[in-house]
Amino acid sequence: MSVSQTPSQVFFHSIHFVHKIISPQLVFFTMCERLLMQQQKLTSLYTLMFFNVIIYCVAYVKEVVEREDWTMYVNIARTSNVRHLALSTTKMVLEWTKAVTFIITVVFLLLVMGLEKGLKDYSPTSGYLFLTGVYFLVTEKFSTKIAGSWFDNKKFEPFEGMECLYWPTLLLASHLTLSTLLTLLCVSTFNFRLVLLSSFTNLRVKYRELRDDCIKPLQHELATLSPYRPASRSEVRRHDDVCAVCLAPMSSARVTPCYHLFHGDCLRRCLKESNKCPICQYHL
Repeated sequence: MSVSQTPSQVFFHSIHFVHKIISPQLVFFTMCERLLMQQQKLTSLYTLMFFNVIIYCVAYVKEVVEREDWTMYVNIARTSNVRHLALSTTKMVLEWTKAVTFIITVVFLLLVMGLEKGLKDYSPTSGYLFLTGVYFLVTEKFSTKIAGSWFDNKKFEPFEGMECLYWPTLLLASHLTLSTLLTLLCVSTFNFRLVLLSSFTNLRVKYRELRDDCIKPLQHELATLSPYRPASRSEVRRHDDVCAVCLAPMSSARVTPCYHLFHGDCLRRCLKESNKCPICQYHL
């Protein structure tokens, strides 16, 4: 929660978080429980709680390790050394609250896992943990952000530098694939209430999100590039493997009618600003 958020914004953000993330996770974990852990009715809640606690601890440690500014004060302006009393106090309270919460969470987790009887009714199988763990990682914001950064930095050739558009599409497609398989298995075991719930929260909602927020924007951007053919290997080599827009090496490129080569993503971004070639100003 940021200092500038109003109570209504916090409320709607919480509703959005529950609707988009927690509800599909809980439904998926419950389907796995009914299929793999029929004798343990609260396994899904325990597992979801532990996964969230672990990811919270990892996220907080990462934030502390990467933090560069450790000052607890907020200045009135960037060019001023005068401290803003109210915002500084708020920042201190938030930072100390996060630190205390982290310590309490770690102590609680160690106590629960260390006590001999703390988890006597919780004994998930390795298959259950693997399946729910995979789904949790592809739906949790923190893990998908880290994986998305790695995916974007790799610059895979088939994606032409547009990993930022392909990555959400691949994530939601994986959500749908896993949920569809589990839902079909629940149909075979006659868990019809779970099937109806999953059909809405994990299939219908995610399909509309995939179609409207991912596939349509991706198709629009690919249609923008469709008039410009992909360059051959020899053409890229003759061009000295360097894009004139970003000056980065090229392993794949698009060719304009004026025979200039650019990264697909670089050309796409240039076309948003102007319909002329970035080099010779030829009307595209």
